[in-house]
Amino acid sequence: MPDLPHALSPEDCLVAVMIAVSASDERIETLELLRIEASVNNLPVFGSYDMDRARTVAQVVFDLFTEEDGLDALFGLVRENLPDHLWETAYALACDVAAADGTLHAPELRLLEEIRHELGIDRLHAAAIEWGARARHMTLLSEPA
Repeated sequence: MPDLPHALSPEDCLVAVMIAVSASDERIETLELLRIEASVNNLPVFGSYDMDRARTVAQVVFDLFTEEDGLDALFGLVRENLPDHLWETAYALACDVAAADGTLHAPELRLLEEIRHELGIDRLHAAAIEWGARARHMTLLSEPA
């Protein structure tokens, strides 16, 4: 398990989930990075977050992705360090990152499904969160699905 200078904060966990979704298809798109940065810079849950930590958290995620049970370890860290009242927030942020580039790739969809399962997100709540992410990332050229 990669070493962190400090234990994962709840904010680190949210960043880790967003980075994991972005990296899940082995391509980190600029639009996804911009979505992560905008979330950290603008959402109240990140009000006291030190953005310099994001680089360290990203490295932890990348290191975990190289391990056989790395995804399980990541979910363990998130469940251990993120209060459960923020689990739906983590899923919402993950959906926003996945939708940011306008295309949901199969690995992103699989990881979103895994996040739903691991964090116990009710299917009805997940559908509402997904619909909101879709609506927020529509463009003038987007066709409703």
